[in-house]
Amino acid sequence: MKIGTQLFTAAGPAAVERAHKRGCRVFLDLKYHDIPNTVAGAVREATRLGVFMLDVHASGGVAMMRAAAEAATKAARDFAVARPIVLGVTVLTSLDRRALTDEVGVAASVEAHVLRLAERAREAGLDGCVASPREIGLLRGALGPTWVIVTPGVRPGGAGGPGEAPRPIDDQRRVATPASAIRAGADYLVVGRPITAAPDPSTAIHAIVEEMRTA
Repeated sequence: MKIGTQLFTAAGPAAVERAHKRGCRVFLDLKYHDIPNTVAGAVREATRLGVFMLDVHASGGVAMMRAAAEAATKAARDFAVARPIVLGVTVLTSLDRRALTDEVGVAASVEAHVLRLAERAREAGLDGCVASPREIGLLRGALGPTWVIVTPGVRPGGAGGPGEAPRPIDDQRRVATPASAIRAGADYLVVGRPITAAPDPSTAIHAIVEEMRTA
């Protein structure tokens, strides 16, 4: 279960505890981005909560990411819990090439920038990254089979079936269907609004799982 900034702001650590009581592993998706000491402290507390995965912004730099990785390792030992998978968020799926260049000031292509950030994340000791479906193949080829790739921007296929283009993408720009993301090599898919905004979330979940099985 992914717990993001909206739910965590509303409910805090109680949301994690409730998910655990339901037997769920938790991806704490708070995208920490601050000076190394502050991020290390936040990661320590997230590890204390027993989360399965958490993330930091890779654009925070190698020192910040290294502090996060080391804090997770030390906190897991101190609190006798499993060390969480620590991910680096690369380029948000709401950004395309124009926004990356004009608004963020990055001249490289989205793909090149994602790969650069992922390589810095690995250098810092992180376990994987968050990237859109469009960059999965590039990352898998460059960073190998053990690098964890978590993929948001996943949208179900059109009414005609898994082979069609995704349904409306809201504010997402770089998207793909569940089946294509799995085929490209994603380890975990993040699927939010196609489930939470569906008239029948349970039916939506089963449809997405069936689509994944076609990969």
